[in-house]
Amino acid sequence: RCKELCKPPLGRPTLDLDTRKEPIMSILFQNVTAVLMDEARTVLKNACVCVDGGKIAYVGTDRPQGGFDRVIDGHGGILMPGLINCHTHVPMTAMRGYGDGHDLHDWLNNFIFPVEDHWDDRAIRACTQIGLMEMIASGTTCIENFLKGADCLSTIDCFRRLGIHIEEKNNQIYIYGKGLHGLKEPEGILDAGNSGTTVRLISGILSGQSFETTLTGDASIQKRPMGRIIEPLSRMGASIESLPGNGCAPLRIQGRSLHGIHYTSPVASAQVKSAILLAGLYADAPTCVTEPALSRDHSERMLDYFGARIETMGTTASILPGSCLEGRKVTVPGDISSAAYFIAAACIVPGSRLLIRNVGINPTRAGILRVCEKMGADIEVFPCLEETGEPTADILVKSASLKGCTIEGDLIPALIDELPVLAVMACFAEGTTTIRDAAELKVKESNRIDVMTENLSAMGARVTATEDGMIIKGGFSLRGAVIDSHLDHRIAMSFAVAALQADGETEIRGAECVHISYPGFYEDLQRLQS
Repeated sequence: RCKELCKPPLGRPTLDLDTRKEPIMSILFQNVTAVLMDEARTVLKNACVCVDGGKIAYVGTDRPQGGFDRVIDGHGGILMPGLINCHTHVPMTAMRGYGDGHDLHDWLNNFIFPVEDHWDDRAIRACTQIGLMEMIASGTTCIENFLKGADCLSTIDCFRRLGIHIEEKNNQIYIYGKGLHGLKEPEGILDAGNSGTTVRLISGILSGQSFETTLTGDASIQKRPMGRIIEPLSRMGASIESLPGNGCAPLRIQGRSLHGIHYTSPVASAQVKSAILLAGLYADAPTCVTEPALSRDHSERMLDYFGARIETMGTTASILPGSCLEGRKVTVPGDISSAAYFIAAACIVPGSRLLIRNVGINPTRAGILRVCEKMGADIEVFPCLEETGEPTADILVKSASLKGCTIEGDLIPALIDELPVLAVMACFAEGTTTIRDAAELKVKESNRIDVMTENLSAMGARVTATEDGMIIKGGFSLRGAVIDSHLDHRIAMSFAVAALQADGETEIRGAECVHISYPGFYEDLQRLQS
């Protein structure tokens, strides 16, 4: 995209600002390189700043050799810890009038323009799935853009207790896999924290091991239904017991020899499908999963990338046993579920213009973009190169007048985690928005149908809960209120977005739960507001 937008080099940074539009400094959070564009979307190139001891020591188009702590240029940018925690390209035309020794932090404060900001977050599910693949792969996997959320850290702890060596070097995670049969019996109980993805997917792997494991999670996980994986894995020959006897964790798993099956799932669940496919690696015959609708296919893409013999046709995925997975280098794209909060915020806050870079737009996951289109949102998607088998894009969002719509059917699995923030958007849309076929919301970290209805009503929204969704009448002003997140990270982030356009102060109880999936959420939201 940048190549399409570039003009010839602009020369030395003494360009008269009066002869062109005001430059814009665009920041891409979370250590992904940003691109500087002016309002005509021209990329500024061949500009260089050298920093020594926190001071600007040189400004020019030539890049001097050595002697500087940092060099920031139009060809890549470099991390500046303690300042703005990002890579950045600098708007060199704005440097006019500043000489050597000027404080860099002051300069950045003066020239970070709020016209267009960039945001990025790493995909927590992708990090978990990649780790699971590499744990049973042979060789080393290097993961870039690993999100250090609580769920991912819980997953890493489980891997280590199963005998997998993991280390962090140069902001990258290295996982030294031991192959399909290289895991060891853990001492004590494996604790997956709040990660339902970890509990369900790792159960498929543990079902094919030669030892017994007890697997649990936090209070929320211990209420979530695990019968949906216990039943198919038991049919494959695994011995899985819900210790409380209610179909929930803790689970005791005794690994056994597994048999290939063709399982028809009653729910479109990527976690259920992935658990069965991972167990299928240990089976004695091919394993197939057919869903009522196509759920997210990250695991299928990742298994293929690591060398598994896997095929998909319609809503059926099939895997052959005994595949030898090989370690790979992996770059994790931004998580569209996390980007959804900023997409929604930009849609409803007047005058907003937000560019979100490097977001995964896997069609089985990006249902929110289709709903935004139905609601009349002003969104442009600029496809990027595919990384690690996942399509990515830059997404430009501008505020717009929204209209109500119906969200239902096969679209639901592609946006199940985004439904809470879509409900918030619906409050600011003209007309009625109906969400149906989403009973799965009841068995997430909280009963999201009831919790969203309760909290939106407290803010003055016209919302009615149904058995499988919500009916929201938009166009009514929201007021600040005390919000109970029920320690559900997606509830907390959704109401942080709602609070942006509510009259008065909003208090979110249990707000710290966002650390499960997005530790820097509030900081990034505040930064975009400033």
